[in-house]
Amino acid sequence: MLKPKLPADEAARLTTLHSLNLLDSPAEERFDRITRMAKRMFDVPIALVSIVDENRQWFKSKLGTEVCQTDRDISFCGHAILGDEPFIICDATKDPRFADNPLVTSEPHIRFYAGCPLRAFDQTKLGTLCIIDTHPRLLTSDELESLVDLARMIENEFAAYQLATMCELTNISNRRGFMLLAQHSLQLCAREQLPASLVFIDLDDFKQINDRLGHKHGDRLLKEFANQLSQVFRDADVVARLGGDEFVVLFSNARKTQAEEALKRLNVLTTSNELAERCGCAIAFSSGVVEYDPEHHPSLEALLEAGDKLMYQAKQAKKGR
Repeated sequence: MLKPKLPADEAARLTTLHSLNLLDSPAEERFDRITRMAKRMFDVPIALVSIVDENRQWFKSKLGTEVCQTDRDISFCGHAILGDEPFIICDATKDPRFADNPLVTSEPHIRFYAGCPLRAFDQTKLGTLCIIDTHPRLLTSDELESLVDLARMIENEFAAYQLATMCELTNISNRRGFMLLAQHSLQLCAREQLPASLVFIDLDDFKQINDRLGHKHGDRLLKEFANQLSQVFRDADVVARLGGDEFVVLFSNARKTQAEEALKRLNVLTTSNELAERCGCAIAFSSGVVEYDPEHHPSLEALLEAGDKLMYQAKQAKKGR
């Protein structure tokens, strides 16, 4: 048996997956409707919407099995997300990658498998829409096209999840998306005994900019600032717009000094003449940096409150100069 490899973008893929809050969520008619269509269209005993996380494949929707998940190491879907096209196994008993796989040698006795990768908004592959049969078979080109069409319907549903967690203006996480992702990152840091730091950022004089130059101009400034955040911080950092002119970044495996160094790089970028010309005005911000300490900040909300307080103190200090 051949275990599936990890995709080259595994870290980004998992970040996107956790941001959608799909894992271990209740069954939903909008996904079950599509698996029913797949089961009926292809006359197969099993149809699944399979989501692949770190160590397992979990079924968001399932027909024809009572199993809710399997190990990723034995999954067919773990192989399917490595490619861009549907992954087809006509007879698993004759494929050396799967012939001795426990899903083939015992229940559900897979012979035929067809899985179409399911992409998120950033094109990372979260899992598959797959159909399974206990007898070998082939798919015609028309059937294959129909499977892809059904997979695109599921991707549209994923997009609805994404809209609930992303800021449409800046294309970074909104408050809800941040709370989901940051909570996961903090739990990981606590489990692995890694440091974490949070930066709370507020744009200076943003209301005056809106009043003087108009909201359209203010929106452009917010988008440009979000772009700078994405350039400066690492892929593993959770970057979000909390609302209005407030932004936040959670650093995993980073001390306060590292977060402060990143802020210095951000300040260099935002004060550049080139950016000021694009925005029509200079960008200035105040920030508060706090290092995660479970004793003093027992929750993500407490960490945010501490960062907000430090940011406010920095803003007041500027005004007092």
